[in-house]
Amino acid sequence: MKLLVTGAAGFIGMHCAKRLLERGDEVLGIDNLSPYYSVELKKARLKRLEHGRFRFLPLDLTNAAGLERLFDDEKPAAVLHLAAQPGVRYSLKNPASYVQSNLVGFANLLEGCRRSPPRHLVFASSSSVYGNNPKLPWSESDSVDLPISLYAATKKSNELMAHVYSHLYAISATGLRYFTAYGPWGRPDMSPVLFAHAIMEGRLIEVFNHGDMQRDFTYIDDIVEGTLRVLDQPAPYAIYNIGNHRPVQLLDYIAALERVLGKKAKIEMKPMQLGDVKATCADTQALARAVGFAPSTPLEQGLAKFAAWFKPYYGYT
Repeated sequence: MKLLVTGAAGFIGMHCAKRLLERGDEVLGIDNLSPYYSVELKKARLKRLEHGRFRFLPLDLTNAAGLERLFDDEKPAAVLHLAAQPGVRYSLKNPASYVQSNLVGFANLLEGCRRSPPRHLVFASSSSVYGNNPKLPWSESDSVDLPISLYAATKKSNELMAHVYSHLYAISATGLRYFTAYGPWGRPDMSPVLFAHAIMEGRLIEVFNHGDMQRDFTYIDDIVEGTLRVLDQPAPYAIYNIGNHRPVQLLDYIAALERVLGKKAKIEMKPMQLGDVKATCADTQALARAVGFAPSTPLEQGLAKFAAWFKPYYGYT
């Protein structure tokens, strides 16, 4: 089966594309290689995808004509859309990039799917859509009408846009609300890489809300397993959480990082940042019912695999 994977040079995109190749699929990967974070890291991820059944096309989703030609020429059997401008905090600094990548780009992708309908479109949403909802765990049936960052608003918009195209054009579309993905080849703007660099270099780690925070850390192999199981089971329209459903206190997470890196952290307590939330926790019952799987990798086990990649990749001994 020929699959289109957008954001193939990204963290989740590379891991999903690799698993698809390993199981025998043909993968066409596209990515705009945005300089939002290290392009060298993205190129290194792409090298891991070198395979006879993998092709890469540098393409920005805002290029409507280029995307139109791609769908006309390739007619992918399924689409895994993982390209986006990520990050909650950066959306405070550069909102225009979120509008272009996450709204205009997604609209162009939906138009491509309308022109050449795939058997299934699976797209990345985010746990950020839940905003400051105090009820934990977060369930897909909860209201997500009050996002607190532009990033979250664009992801909620993606869910609505996909529903429209599913309704109007009978496109099978499923959105996945990912909860704090981490692991080898992770994004350098996220806390595992940021904190690990600081710990190894003896620099201060900024701990927001004075450490009173919880996150539902989800190991990348679990993210991939859940994503591909959903991809293989088209539905008219669905939304699923993909999270470990075991939130961890921020200070316990830092302590686990200290153990796998073999070095103590220096901590500086800070107030809560704008656009951030105090706690996240996924209700994964709907995912388990739909595909018979829910993430379960323990944090320390996942962080050990992360550290085994992080230290040699960044040259720490």
